Amino acid sequence: MKLWLLIGALLLLAVSILLLSSRIHIHFSLNRTGQDDRVVLDITALFGLVKLHYSLPALAFVGFKRGLHVKLEETGIAPMKSSKDEETDINKDDVIEWMEYGKKALRATQGLKRWTADTLSHLQITKLDWSTNFSLGDAAGTATAAGALWGLKWSLIGWASQRVKLLHRPRLFVVPVFDDDVKFSTEVDCAGRISAGYALYAGFRLLVRAMQADEGIRQWKELVREIQSHKRGKRAA
Repeated sequence: MKLWLLIGALLLLAVSILLLSSRIHIHFSLNRTGQDDRVVLDITALFGLVKLHYSLPALAFVGFKRGLHVKLEETGIAPMKSSKDEETDINKDDVIEWMEYGKKALRATQGLKRWTADTLSHLQITKLDWSTNFSLGDAAGTATAAGALWGLKWSLIGWASQRVKLLHRPRLFVVPVFDDDVKFSTEVDCAGRISAGYALYAGFRLLVRAMQADEGIRQWKELVREIQSHKRGKRAA
């Protein structure tokens, strides 16, 4: 009997170590050509047992009052099975509302900025490609803008490299198109990973920091309820 218990405990320990040593893989892609947009986020964990897929096949500006019209597709496979589509408008009031949520999260969690920086420092970027083709309709203006865009891209990469680990040199492209018509297209392909064990540890640290804040847990519960209420109100509208 004791032998079977020992074998069971060893198997459980081995499985736990295996799962904690696995990695969570993240793949993000963005493609904009003319008026067509597509944003895709894929998350894979536990050796493929958990797969989440988020897609924004529609992103359109529908006026200053309604703002951006967004369609979100979400799917997943075992053990987290889900499939749902959502459509909503994101306007100025929504942006202000989410900024308020961010401020409340900071108040509800002790050292949230530090926690975010520590967590991001363990994120490894394995691939980053960013290509942009454009024309301003004027050769001189297009050439000048191309140089400025190169500088902007490398500045953003420099800023990101101080916060995450870039395992490979990013591949950046700026292609000026000398055409009489205004054109713009950009494509981003980014892949990264983080240890499942560290992700679990980071979640535990976040919980501890929330408990250390003055009524942090209560504030987080209220914040979650407020966000859910806001989403229900958007759907009803």
